[in-house]
Amino acid sequence: MRMLVLPVIVFTVGVASCERAPADAAQLIARVNGVEISAHEIRTNGGATVAQAVELDRDALVKDSIDNVRRQVLAQAYLERTAGGATRPSREEVRAFYAENPALFAERRVYRMRELVVSANAELVDALRSQATRAADLDEVAAWLKSRNVTFSAASETQPAEQLPLAFLPQMARMKAGEITVFQTPASAQSSTVSATVVQVVHAEGAPLALEQSQALIEEFLAGRRRLEVAAAEVKRLRATARIEYVAQFNKR
Repeated sequence: MRMLVLPVIVFTVGVASCERAPADAAQLIARVNGVEISAHEIRTNGGATVAQAVELDRDALVKDSIDNVRRQVLAQAYLERTAGGATRPSREEVRAFYAENPALFAERRVYRMRELVVSANAELVDALRSQATRAADLDEVAAWLKSRNVTFSAASETQPAEQLPLAFLPQMARMKAGEITVFQTPASAQSSTVSATVVQVVHAEGAPLALEQSQALIEEFLAGRRRLEVAAAEVKRLRATARIEYVAQFNKR
């Protein structure tokens, strides 16, 4: 199952590779304090560091790499500054999140469970759900899947509530030892298959967390989610206001 993770804004800055035919690999690009730097060294040893120290205007590919890095760094700094301006959650917001998610905090449990992960069409998943409600244990469900040549993976694990998908928690919190349920992930527009996880709770032990124990984690989670929302809204605004003018047609191959 997927872990519940705090949303963190991460912007990765990459440097485009400078690719040329092997014949010019030894081409001299520059000298730095008398040390010669070749095109091959820039390609294989991290051109960004050298390119920032010297001008390599004679190599168009390196110049393009520098320009790309500059634009990405500026975009990164802009979005980080915009998102960084988001306000921290208030004490009331933290309390509200704590109260709205008892399965994570006040009624938190640690689950020992077995699961089957299946990818199939929606019709079979509906039949699987019906079969799971009648099955005595997960082995019976696995045998049913095998009889229909359905591929699946099986696992046994112990996980606290916060490591389970949030969408699963309300139902998991109500399950008793031995019960089986099916969680389904909606199919994407590009695929006719859906993913389903069949879970049987073997044992569930209460492990509640008080508000004071959870406050820092909740603050970090809410702040991270807010930064993501601010950054997403800013990207949407910039895309809506951007103007692109095409002055030439690209050659089609």
